[in-house]
Parts: sequence; C-alpha cells; structure tokens
Amino acid sequence: MYVMDDLLTRHRRVMPGWMPVYYDEPLELVTGKGSRVTDSNGKTYLDFFGGVLTNSLGYDLPEVREAVERQLRTGVVHTSTLYLIRHQVELAEKIAKLSGIPDARVFFTNSGTEANEAALQVATNTRGSNSILAVRNSYHGRTAATIAVTGNRAWSASAYSPYNVSYLHSGDRLRGLLRGMSDERYLEAAEEDLREVLATTTAGPVACLIAEPIQGVGGFTHGPDKLMGVWQRVLDEHGILLISDEVQTGWGRTGEHFWGYQAHGVTPDLLTFAKGIGNGFALAGVVGRAEVLDSVQGISFSTFGGNPIATAAGNAVLDYIVEHDLQANAARVGALLLDGLRAVQSPIVAEVRGKGLMIGIELTSAAATAAVFESCRRDGLLVGKGGLYGTVIRMGPPLNLTEDEAREGLVILTSALHEHGSVTG
Repeated sequence: MYVMDDLLTRHRRVMPGWMPVYYDEPLELVTGKGSRVTDSNGKTYLDFFGGVLTNSLGYDLPEVREAVERQLRTGVVHTSTLYLIRHQVELAEKIAKLSGIPDARVFFTNSGTEANEAALQVATNTRGSNSILAVRNSYHGRTAATIAVTGNRAWSASAYSPYNVSYLHSGDRLRGLLRGMSDERYLEAAEEDLREVLATTTAGPVACLIAEPIQGVGGFTHGPDKLMGVWQRVLDEHGILLISDEVQTGWGRTGEHFWGYQAHGVTPDLLTFAKGIGNGFALAGVVGRAEVLDSVQGISFSTFGGNPIATAAGNAVLDYIVEHDLQANAARVGALLLDGLRAVQSPIVAEVRGKGLMIGIELTSAAATAAVFESCRRDGLLVGKGGLYGTVIRMGPPLNLTEDEAREGLVILTSALHEHGSVTG
C-alpha cells in the first residue's frame, strides 16, 4: 500500500495557491485499470471524469501502452520537428482526413491552450486584425491570448489582452437574456446578437469567432444544434474565420458526431483538439485549410509538440477509437446515463444536459453541488465540477465505458442527489 504521508502539506508549500485540488480530503491516485483508479489508501473508484475528459480510453489500455513502449525501446524520445517524425506524419494524415476540412494541414502542440493560441495566431495573421469574437461563459486556456478570449470570469486571471474582444451570448438556457426560448427563437436571437455586436463593438476587420460546440468549463452548456451554422452565415458575409474549439468535444465524445461542430451544419476554418487524443500523454493541435494555416508570417514550430512518444500514443488512441466505434458506444452508454439522470426526482436538480459521454447536472446551489460531489467520492465515484457559479456536476467518462459501469455510476449519482435533496444556500 502507498502512504500519502504529508503530501498535501508539501503540495501547499511548493504549489501556487490558485492551483486547486479536489475534495475536502484530497486524493493521490496511484494505480489505474480500465475505468477505475485506486488511491494511496487502497480505495478504488469508478472514474467518470477521466482526468478532465483526457483519459478517453481509461487507464492502462494495452494497445496504447505497447505503442509507447515500442517507441521507448528505440531510444528516441525527442528529436524536434526539424527532423521527420513518422508517427507525427501518420497521425496528421489521419486527423486531416477525419477533420472534415478540405486540403487540411495539422500543427501539433502540447495542450489545448497552445492549440487555441496557435489558431488565434493563424486567424489574426490571415485577416490582419487583432479583433476577435468570443462567447460568454467560454474557456479556451491559460495564456495571455486564450485568457483574453475566455468568457468565464472565474478563469480570467488578468484584464491585460493582446486582442480587442467582443462577446456573444452563450448557450446557457437557464439564465440570461436567451433563457427559456424555443430553439427557433434562440437561433433568431443569436443572429440578431451577432449582427448587433459587429455593428457596434468592433472596429475594422474582425479576425475570427472562437467557440466551443459545448462549453466545457462553463458547465456543458450549449445552444441549439445549427447555432454555429447561424453564426457562420453572418461571418461569411464579412470574411470572418470560424474556429471550433474541440478540445473537449472531439473524438466522438458527443456520440452523435465525431466532432462537435458537425451538429451545426458548418465546416470551420480552423479546428483545435487536445485532451482525449493523447489519453494522458501531452498532445494537441490545430487543423485548418492550407491557405489559412500557411498564412503565418515567419518561422514557427513547437519544440515538444507531436514528439515521437506522444504521437505513438495518439496513433494508438485514434486507431482504437475508430476500430471499436467508440462514438457509437458514447451515444449508447451516454443515453443510458442521460435517461437515468433525467428520471431522478430531486428538488436540487435544475437541469440535466449534454450529449453522449459529456454530461452535466446543473444543481440549484453551489452548496448542493459540493455535497453531491463529496458523496460520490465517498461511495466510490469520481466526478468533476464546473459552471460559471460552481453549480454543475461534470462527467466525461472514458469513451469505452461499459453499460454495467454506467449503471453502477448511475446508482451512486442517484443516491447522492436524493441524499442531499434538501441542501440549499
């Protein structure tokens, strides 16, 4: 058995105070297999959060482990992109084909933040403008540029910005000016909002709109299908590029489509990806039409982006997702969870939303959310938290989650929602 000793004290002594850890009694996860992890005290949990939607195939999948071990045995962990990297080219070919973007090019980075940073650099170079459209309640990363286009105050660490940013209304259907609207009226209002923003708060050409098909950190909120299509029709009138941030919605997670943007009848100019493609290895990137991605002036590359180890893992992950049709599994198992949660009768549940294995439970207060969150951990289930007001239980289980595991997690969730049905404040 592992001993946690004073790891939390040591963590607090050397890590910044703004870097949180989950739970009243934080966990150290020391082993994992499939959809389960075990902590340093020997307690095992069913993991419905997957390292923040990153462990798309769970833990210790032989196909991924063996691909990484084969590369390690060559002795080559890093060369830089100044040399040809076979795994990188092979993965880029697969992603370009799956992206749906014609004549696509792929640039690899280490994280979703860097991918979005690269996409913004490409868009501003293409359009010769630092004017950006973004969406309220969004999250795109932690660098100066990506914080600047993040529309969630809790994650906006600084007002300093390299961009002139104008924000559109979000997909929140419970609050705000667009709450309670039918899908048809919502889409009409969204178009009116975009046209008004362009007419009033922007100056000169606008480079791009960056948007998540489903807002991750924002609590899995999303507008109606076709929303991005409505936006793109207006953007096209002005030559403005569309960036689809697929860091959390990619790789079949929504069940109905391989990419979140495909629910909207659009093809983005740029698509960013990360998280699930590496299954824990640092791997991300941006895909775009050649004429757009090649617009960057000057030389640029990512030292570690798309390195031999990460892309060996990425090829194994993507092959497994496609060969085992995990998009269909996400649709089937996700429906089981969504239907089960929507059937729960608890006064603290305001809304159950999401698609596939990207599910959010909006509760009526932060206190209720914290209570449910801790009870799930107590009973052996790991979930996440989020939303602008900290009132959302977020779940992004592995894409290969089984129906039996879904039912097991559903029992724990249902019990926690009933147990704390009277929590207010």
